[in-house]
Amino acid sequence: MPDHSPTAYDVTLCVEDLRAALALHGITLPSLRVDLPGFAGTYTPPAGLVTLGNCNTATARALAAVLRKAAEC
Repeated sequence: MPDHSPTAYDVTLCVEDLRAALALHGITLPSLRVDLPGFAGTYTPPAGLVTLGNCNTATARALAAVLRKAAEC
């Protein structure tokens, strides 16, 4: 059976894609990154987690507004 779990490169591309998409809306998540401990664990398959990180309330509200607007479309 083929292994479809994400590689570190896949997750890195995902983080870069998310960062670019958020930037289109003027949103920056300073702690956005690949969650490296997810690859160090013994998860089967590897988790391939993205750490969204902390943000202030203004950023959280901006993100919520963008998501609400996208849901209306």
